[in-house]
Amino acid sequence: MSVSDAIDTRNSGRPEPVTTSVGLAAVETASRPRRRERRAMRILPPLVVGLLLLGLWQLVTATGSVRAYLLPLPADVARAFWRGTESGLFWRYGRTTLQESLAGFALGVAVAVPLGYGIARSRMLARAIEPFVAASQALPAIAIAPLLVLWMGYGLRTVAVLCAFIVFFPMVVNTAVGIRTLDREILDAARVDGAGFWPLLLNFELPLALPVIMAGLRTALTLSITGAVVGEFVIGDRGLGGLLTVARGNFDTPLAFATIAMLMLLASIMYGIAWLLEQAVSRRF
Repeated sequence: MSVSDAIDTRNSGRPEPVTTSVGLAAVETASRPRRRERRAMRILPPLVVGLLLLGLWQLVTATGSVRAYLLPLPADVARAFWRGTESGLFWRYGRTTLQESLAGFALGVAVAVPLGYGIARSRMLARAIEPFVAASQALPAIAIAPLLVLWMGYGLRTVAVLCAFIVFFPMVVNTAVGIRTLDREILDAARVDGAGFWPLLLNFELPLALPVIMAGLRTALTLSITGAVVGEFVIGDRGLGGLLTVARGNFDTPLAFATIAMLMLLASIMYGIAWLLEQAVSRRF
């Protein structure tokens, strides 16, 4: 028995809507302009705001209201970004940041998803664990990083653990919420049909909770970049966080801004990939 079978069981006896191919084609044709309008409305507002901020930045720096070593010209930042991209500098440092963030993301998800499921299904476990899960958010990552270096030394493993710590909380919460908000009637119908623990988990609970879990994955994947950069600040010479430290030490403000732009671009790409994956999963289930 699958999710669709259980839903069919619930909805048995309800009249099926009557549709025709002509009607569907007409609806599809009428909806195309609306879809284009929605896409434009998603792109246009952030584009306008970005251009306005860029124009304000240019105005402030060009008039000398702020000194160049504090806020460089946008053109200087663009040149530094181009040089860093063309020379492979951002790739060499960014590759390390990407490896650390993905390793920490995988570790955090591997721990958080089973724990979130256990919290949702066991009141005893929830009472025992939830206070510590909530308290973990009061610990700043920048304070934990030196301790991890003392315990584990320098290297990718230390930064990955710090990333996992940052990823952990949103994944636990989303998994627990996704499982707790499932339709009880569908689960009860599956149990009546003889579904045990594993069939219930794999065929019902996981597919139904997947949209909420995937939303948590999207947030966690972006936050893993933050964890990597925090760890690199402590270690000092690794990844894009280390490059920021070098630029700050050399008073190279354009390079510092260009590195921040690369971090934003990397986080946006990861967010976009996670969003596309979430959409694909939503259509599948």
